[in-house]
Amino acid sequence: MTSPRPRISKAVIPAAGLGTRFLPATKATPKEMLPVVDQPAIQYVVEEATAAGLTDVLMITGRNKRPVEDHFDRNYELEDALRRKGDSERLSRVQQSTALATIHYVRQGDPKGLGHAVQCAEPHVGDQPFAVLLGDDLIDPRDPLLTRMIEAQAEHGGSVIALMEVDPEQIHLYGAASVDPVADGVMRVTGLVEKPDPADAPSNLAIIGRYVLDPGVFEVLDRTPPGRGGEIQLTDALQTMARESAAAGPVYGVVFKGRRYDTGDRGDYLRSIVRLACERPDLGPEFRSWLRTYVSEEMPQID
Repeated sequence: MTSPRPRISKAVIPAAGLGTRFLPATKATPKEMLPVVDQPAIQYVVEEATAAGLTDVLMITGRNKRPVEDHFDRNYELEDALRRKGDSERLSRVQQSTALATIHYVRQGDPKGLGHAVQCAEPHVGDQPFAVLLGDDLIDPRDPLLTRMIEAQAEHGGSVIALMEVDPEQIHLYGAASVDPVADGVMRVTGLVEKPDPADAPSNLAIIGRYVLDPGVFEVLDRTPPGRGGEIQLTDALQTMARESAAAGPVYGVVFKGRRYDTGDRGDYLRSIVRLACERPDLGPEFRSWLRTYVSEEMPQID
């Protein structure tokens, strides 16, 4: 009789990047703390993990990331000030971030890439499968991608990555996957290429920032040499796992067709704020009205 696969309970969120694309804003402020409307990007990611049942969260941090830790900690002075003012709505929102999950922190030290950041999680996750969520990708809670990936891992085993169709001309910005269909929306990954030239890409299925990983990934990462950019690439380790199933089980992909907000690019960051603000019941009606007026009457015409 086959023993049931262990339930996934831990999430790893790499948050050690320098955020150079958002300089000078990120010179003293972690990119994970940049606001998306009125909430830092990293909180959306933690909320997604907990919504999928992952309440044990490990953040991989680095220098100058103390504000991330402070955000998920209690701020007694602020809470007391809001309580004395009778501002229960803002008090509730401030306290919300501290009650989301049990959050642990470990420093990456040297910024050696995403693969190295995942390696830093090994003492915490041990021999259990775990999820990795990148803070640049925000997934709309109405499209529970991570839950689907956890279900796929429970059914098929191995590791599961999130895939999304992109414009073929944009595939060089992502890792690209070659796949064989397995079930509705689930693919067996047969190969991966990190940021290929569009002419050499195996498909237009791009890897986006969600992973459910077999713990065997740590052994593979240990023997993965530095790749693109001189960094240890998680994609390279997954390529090995896809090619050598015995290394850590097969690799599957869940194709995502929902709403995703890419906050790692300046243009997409701004578009994400506009989209989310338009849908907020407290901000949307007035903001949409202003936006229509601005676009139709006020926006300067630039040749």
